[in-house]
This record gives sequence, C-alpha cells and structure tokens, in this order.
Amino acid sequence: MRLMIVGSLNGQISTAGKIAIGRGAKVTHTEDVEQALGALRTGKGADLLMVDVKQDIAGLVEQLKAERFVVPVVACGIGTDAASAVRAIKAGAKEYIPLPPNAELIAAVLQAVAEESNAMIANDPSMKAVLQVADRVAPSEATILITGESGTGKEVMSRYIHQKSRRAGGPFISLNCAAIPESLLESELFGHEKGAFTGAVAKRLGKFEEANGGTLLLDEISEMHPSLQAKLLRAIQERVIDRIGGNTPVKVDIRLIATSNRDMEQHVREGKFREDLYFRLNVVNLQLPGLRERPADILPMARMFAAKYSEQNGIPNKKFSAAAEEKLKTHHWQGNVRELENTIHRAVLVSQDEEIEATAIMLSGQKAASAAQTAVAAAKTVEKSVATAGGMAQPANSQPLVGRTVAEVERELILNTLDHCLGNRTHAANILGISIRTLRNKLKEYGDAGIAVPGGG
Repeated sequence: MRLMIVGSLNGQISTAGKIAIGRGAKVTHTEDVEQALGALRTGKGADLLMVDVKQDIAGLVEQLKAERFVVPVVACGIGTDAASAVRAIKAGAKEYIPLPPNAELIAAVLQAVAEESNAMIANDPSMKAVLQVADRVAPSEATILITGESGTGKEVMSRYIHQKSRRAGGPFISLNCAAIPESLLESELFGHEKGAFTGAVAKRLGKFEEANGGTLLLDEISEMHPSLQAKLLRAIQERVIDRIGGNTPVKVDIRLIATSNRDMEQHVREGKFREDLYFRLNVVNLQLPGLRERPADILPMARMFAAKYSEQNGIPNKKFSAAAEEKLKTHHWQGNVRELENTIHRAVLVSQDEEIEATAIMLSGQKAASAAQTAVAAAKTVEKSVATAGGMAQPANSQPLVGRTVAEVERELILNTLDHCLGNRTHAANILGISIRTLRNKLKEYGDAGIAVPGGG
C-alpha cells in the first residue's frame, strides 16, 4: 500500500502517517496539491491520497480525472466538523478522517482500499484448479494472459498474482486499454516529454516507468489498436520504451500481466491482433470460469458482499433466508461476479426481514419492480441506515413514511442512492433495480422541478 499525504505535516496529520507506516503502508509526503500532481507525473505513484481538508480537494480531484490518474482521495481535518466533512465529500473525497487520528480507523481505510487486492474466494473445484496454477507461476517472471468473460474477476486475479510474486513490494499499476482513446493510449503507456503534443504541459512518466520494479496490468489488451501493438511488442521484448517527444530510450524492469474477455486466437485469425504479440503475452494462460461454472463460490461471495455493503451503509449484517440462497444458486449469472455484487448490494438496501428474503434478490432477466415499489420496500431501511451513519450522511429532510406520498418516498430514495454513489448513475440504477433510462427520466423530471440532483442535473 502506497500512501501519499498532501498537506502540512505539523501535528496530527504526521501522526496519521506514522500509524499508516505501522500498518505496513509506504508513506510519501507532498506539501500541496501541485506538488502531489508533480510527484504522480514523475512516477511516484500512490494507491491512496490522504489530503488535508484545507487543500483544494475539488481542484485535485478534477485534475486527477483530467490527467487520468486513478487513485482514491480521503480527506482529513482537525475535529469532527460536519461542514468540513460535507465539503470534502462533495469535492470528491471518498472518506473523511477526523484528527487526532484513530489507529483502527486508519487501518480500516487502508484495508478498504486494499481489500479488492486480497479477496480471493475459490471453494469450487473449477476455481481451485486455476488458483493452483496461479500459485505455481506467481513467483516467476513469466508474462501471464488472463482470459474470461466480463465480470469474472480478471483484475482481482492479477492483483492476487502480484501479491504472491517476488515483486509484491513493488507497485501494481493497472491500465484499461479499452477505456482510453487511441490517441492518448501511447502517452499513457510510454509517457511524454513537455511540449511533445498539444496539451503536454509537463513531462509525464507512463505506466511502464511507473510500474518499474513491480507489475503492469494491461486490462482488455485485445482492444488495443494494431498500430500500437508493434510498439508494445518491442517494449516487452527489449524491456525498453521511448517517451513521446523523447530522444533517449528508457530501460524498464516490469512483470507484465494482460487480460481479455475475447477469444484471442479468433482475434488473431481475423487480423485484429498481432500473432507475435499474442505469443509473447500467452506464456501462461489462466482461463477464469464464469460464476455459473463455479456454483460452490456463489454463496460465500454473496455473504462477503452482504457484509461489505451492510457495513458501508450502516445496516446490521443479515444472513440469507433458505429461499434467497436457493434463488442465488439457481440463477444463470450472465454478468458473473459483477452482477452478483450489484444484486447483493441492492438486496442489502431493500431487505425488510430479519434475514435477506427472496423478494429482495432482484435478478436480471426477471420483471423488475417499478421504482415506486422499490421505494416503498426500501425506504425504512434507507432511513435507518442514514440515521445511524451520523454526521454528514444524514439528510435534513429525513421524515417518517406515514403521511407522505409514494412519489415523495420514491424521489428521496432515488436521490439518496445517487448521492451515495457519488453521482454515478449506472451504479445507482443497478442498486435501485431500474434501468438507466428510467433513472435519467426521473432525474430530468426532478431537475425540471428545480430539485437539486447529486452529480449534476
């Protein structure tokens, strides 16, 4: 875990850093936002930014997005000033840590950031077989190609291999090749010099240099344009890269893992992927089974997600009823682990019984409940979780259900869920069990009525 502290080290924030070091984190310090961005540009990566609430958190988050740095931000400040906490969260911070720091709270935040790296459930024989191969090849320097359907956990497996490798003490850097425009992907991979192209306002190290001494994950590599594949092949073969606008080749020391949800051999036959690059990547192939092919893992994963989202939403953790478990075990899970996670998150929010009941398990492919029906079923749970979350999470207009219209309850549930998802409409729609189109229509209706919508109208 690499933690970067942004702000003055006077007093309590320095103590927070010492606690993090005691918990195994590698801590670096920058005085302000500009210094932090400069450190990230020069390859001094971080898995988490802990930022003094006095800093320009909104500007930092905006610049991280603009320069495509994917790193979570938590704010910290003296005392439990609710106004400061609210401002920090609205600015884009994932969490607010009051100072003086609590050792257990610091540990919980570090664990929350790292948990996806370590959560690996493999009770089913089909997954155990894959994990055994992963354990054998992890200590080697071999390039690994991980294939499987979307949502099967390819990035989680990549992180697992990194943690089991001799490079575990080094950085783990991930780049989604499908999420970045072709015109920018070369710069993301290899970096650029200042002035190399329009918008290159400063020298920037690419992911190859940032991952030096560690592991580089190229996620969905099959989406990479053929013109860039030749440059990638040279970098893998020679362990040398050229920054855009640079004159001097740069040596890199990395372990490469690539993933794809495509049939790579078919991709090669169709001329969409270079054969020589495919063979370079495919030294070891790990084919992850779909969730429906590993039935013994469904319930353990469901329980893990239930515990995670119960804690996250301030709701007591519940067991699944026998009917709910049967419903989970017999579903096809076309969306694999990702679909299961979203289903359980939604179930945790709408469940009304002492156990998570079958009716709370709203599955894709079935006729979804309307937003109004979901609102009535879930409102008590949401109000309870909001009330127990305390401080910044409690809405000013939280009211009992009796005497309110279904439309009012529906609106509050939708807006609270969207706010919880930090404005991410796709995530909110998944939790609510409605289509993204329905959610957009509802939000437009609220916006037209002059009601503030989290994340913009």
